[in-house]
Amino acid sequence: MYNRIKELRARHDLSQLELARLVGVRRETIVFLEKGKYNPSLRLAHDIAKYFGLPIEEVFLFDDEAGRKPSGETAGG
Repeated sequence: MYNRIKELRARHDLSQLELARLVGVRRETIVFLEKGKYNPSLRLAHDIAKYFGLPIEEVFLFDDEAGRKPSGETAGG
């Protein structure tokens, strides 16, 4: 899964700590989300998307929706 959290934070001039406090998690959670090392709960995804005023699917995208091929797939396969 891919997400736009870092991009959206930059647009809103928010630090990781500020976003974490706004959605009720630790800063490390935001770090792991941005690095793709953690998939959020539905509730957290909802809270983050709601803060940015976007639908969840515009903040969190599956690799194939982000113009990327999931690992292991080849073109035409």
